[in-house]
Amino acid sequence: MATETDTAAEFVPASLSLAKLRRAAAECRGCPLWKDATQTVFGAGPRKAELMLVGEQPGDREDVEGEPFVGPAGGILARALEGADIDAGDVYLTNAVKHFKWRARGKRRLHQTPRAGEVEACRPWLEAELKAVRPTGLLALGATAARALYGPSVRVTRDRGQLIDSPLAPVALLTVHPSAILRLRDRDEREDALASLVDDLRLLASSVAKG
Repeated sequence: MATETDTAAEFVPASLSLAKLRRAAAECRGCPLWKDATQTVFGAGPRKAELMLVGEQPGDREDVEGEPFVGPAGGILARALEGADIDAGDVYLTNAVKHFKWRARGKRRLHQTPRAGEVEACRPWLEAELKAVRPTGLLALGATAARALYGPSVRVTRDRGQLIDSPLAPVALLTVHPSAILRLRDRDEREDALASLVDDLRLLASSVAKG
């Protein structure tokens, strides 16, 4: 059994194989979040994906099933990808943090936002995925992912809808996390927010297509 550290770096193999990275990530003890999680939730999608979408962390469903974006937020993202005419099977999906951080409320497990140190501890996995996939288009979903990818100076509310200069990919953008759309109670507001997410995905795809 691997011992716990304060970074995932020593658990990351020198490999560009996503299968090997996923197997190694299952044994990661790079931060305390593994203790309360069911399993590591690594990224999923083709190695040669042009588009890579990065969220915050797995949710309850993802933690149980071991795959990213299979819960309610994933359903919103799937609708948005379809609306933007992007084949979900061609996209690599992952999260900045690979373990579900939660607190109990009765029988429910409620999401908790990862701390900066937890995001930083998990960063070597995200860097390994970026090296393996080498996406042309990179989209951060939400503030945590945006900070993990682009640094603390970016703001979703300010920088959304415009290209970001990043060494991580030729085309880089950020947008809201699909879970933010789920939290909107008004149906019209949810539909407007979904339409805006579709617009951001279209911008990503069109900018990649332009080369």
